[in-house]
Amino acid sequence: MEAATNLKQKLIISVAFSSGMIVCILFLSMLLDGTNLLTDATQKSQPPSLHHIFGTDWLGRDMFIRTIEGLSFSMLVGVIGSLVGVVLAIGLGVSAAMFGKKVDSFISWLIDLFIGMPHLIFMILISFAVGKGALGVIVAVGLTHWPTLARVIRNEVDAIKSADYIKISKNIGKTSFYILHKHILPVIFPQIMIGFLLLFPHAIIHEASMTFLGFGLSAQVPSIGLILSEAVKHISLGDWWLAVFPGVLLILLVKSFDNIGESLKLIWMPPTTKL
Repeated sequence: MEAATNLKQKLIISVAFSSGMIVCILFLSMLLDGTNLLTDATQKSQPPSLHHIFGTDWLGRDMFIRTIEGLSFSMLVGVIGSLVGVVLAIGLGVSAAMFGKKVDSFISWLIDLFIGMPHLIFMILISFAVGKGALGVIVAVGLTHWPTLARVIRNEVDAIKSADYIKISKNIGKTSFYILHKHILPVIFPQIMIGFLLLFPHAIIHEASMTFLGFGLSAQVPSIGLILSEAVKHISLGDWWLAVFPGVLLILLVKSFDNIGESLKLIWMPPTTKL
């Protein structure tokens, strides 16, 4: 019992630390003055200093502000894309479990099809079809990150629908929508929340990857992928800070969301101990 309590306390501290970092990035993005993003030829390619803690780029723009703005925008794209993926996962997962074997077989085949496709290539094709830009990235993320969560939801709903209280609700005339809204969704909410939090880091990484390769956001939009793509051209000149600081913060941000999701998974759904 004491070991379980200590583990839970460590997980809560871990979630608090990761959440604090995310909130700090969002707060700084609203607080920082964007005037330092203007080009300044007198400050170009400056190494890290007290005045510019992340240095400046080849146009004299402050890299700390660019990095914070890029991370906050990447989080926004990740949130919307992950929400689209979660909505698709809920709709298809619930439909597969509740609407008969034919629907289940079709959706299971669709899940296998999407899982079997290379994520990044499929996202690039979707982004091109939509018209690239932020909309293309969001649609690409949403349409490629639902299958695993949909399979989890399908299995959970399939197990729940045979419970006695579900049968009683059907016998007294409750509609399928009522049963879904009152009995099923509240039970699978932890899985949905954890699935969303675990989708988030994948969404951010894939958005950065697409933009890095030139298939994502436009050059006018702040993005970590764009910052890293531009930095590659200048690393050979010795401007190492252009890639190191944005890259490290991107890794920390992704790890923070992944850490929150895994910690909540252990808190809400602790593994069963076999005797």
